[in-house]
Amino acid sequence: MPRPDPIPSPRKSLRRRFWRIFRWLLLLSVVIAAMAVYLVTRGEGEIHVSLIIATAAGIGFTVLLGTSLMTLVFLSADSGHDEAAAQPMDEESDQE
Repeated sequence: MPRPDPIPSPRKSLRRRFWRIFRWLLLLSVVIAAMAVYLVTRGEGEIHVSLIIATAAGIGFTVLLGTSLMTLVFLSADSGHDEAAAQPMDEESDQE
């Protein structure tokens, strides 16, 4: 006898959604880091390899971290967990 398809887990679907978005964010951070390295190397003066590496790593990691955290905030808001966490606080303020 055939079994019905299992109900997809919201946790797994959110995780897949995050990693799909994360890949695009990784590409975005690499592009922005490359633009930053280009702007640094375009300037006058002596440029060391360590400056290029530090610029690429610093800008790339900062952009990736910031956009990833914002993605987590948006996914958390979509999941409904924020509303469930806010309900006990609303009940406490109504009782006072």
